[in-house]
Amino acid sequence: MFHRTFTAALALTAFGAPAMAQTISMPFALDWRFEGPSAPYFAAVDNGHFAEEGLEVEVTPGQGSLDAIPKVATGAYPVGFADMASLIKFLDQNPGAPVTAVMMMYDKPAFAVVGRKSRGVEAPADLEGKILGAPPPDGAWAQFPAFANANGIDMDSITVEPVGFPTREPMLAENRVDAITGFSFTSFLNLTRLGVPADDLSVILMADHGLELYGNAIIVNTDFAEANPEAVTGFLRAVARGLHDVVEDPEAGIAMLVERNPAADAQLELERLQMALDGNIITDWVRENGLGNIDQDRFARSIDQIAENYEFQNEPDASLYFTDAYLPDDGSLTFE
Repeated sequence: MFHRTFTAALALTAFGAPAMAQTISMPFALDWRFEGPSAPYFAAVDNGHFAEEGLEVEVTPGQGSLDAIPKVATGAYPVGFADMASLIKFLDQNPGAPVTAVMMMYDKPAFAVVGRKSRGVEAPADLEGKILGAPPPDGAWAQFPAFANANGIDMDSITVEPVGFPTREPMLAENRVDAITGFSFTSFLNLTRLGVPADDLSVILMADHGLELYGNAIIVNTDFAEANPEAVTGFLRAVARGLHDVVEDPEAGIAMLVERNPAADAQLELERLQMALDGNIITDWVRENGLGNIDQDRFARSIDQIAENYEFQNEPDASLYFTDAYLPDDGSLTFE
């Protein structure tokens, strides 16, 4: 059984409660460093959307797709940003952990294999007999077995080289590996920045090759959410408004990002943001159904796909992994 570091009462003390304070503190744990796709959260801060909801939000960077889940589950953070498949496995391994997803952000996950055409990698089948660089905590690497199953790839034929996040793209740029796992918009642009010609790169998006899984979602500590439901809905509404802001003016969103990360290349991050918006966030399904929710049939299939290469310790229960109970219904989730 999962041991809760913070009880609901302690969470209220740490984060504040509506009856006790006018402003509720909701620190937000990202999965990764400050890059283009995180611009909507900074827009929600700088354009006053969080403040309008009575929230004080500090956005903090993370170290990978798995990073935010234990932070939120222990109560160290009330909200975070994490990979859905990783959340499902975490909840299976930690029954009763007070964490769930409340807003899907990446309707189409960015999990990808990025290879070099000059090293013979252009399609999934080309990975057999090749060297694949994969950071062990990487969300894309976590989904690779399901991707391999969907494409009939013999994983035993692939040499997997564990690499660190900072060395992943440089190793491919230096031809020390043939391909890497990563987020499409992150690895592709990092590689072009390192001087790899764009036309030598193949971006094999797993979602285009049989992967049914969802991508990253906003997650919440359920003790905090039960005690502060309006704050959680307000947080999600502010995020949606921040996303609208950067869709309408992506350059302004990147300027906010660069204020937090002065070392960032503004043009590179603008391209990264646009790739995420077009390919992962504002999908055809989102335009038709709105941001934040999920298709239950697809979600069921995604859980089945996870089970192909992961042995659940407990019977999977979709209701534990995602709830739409906190999504705002004021039209802020509508995108055209």
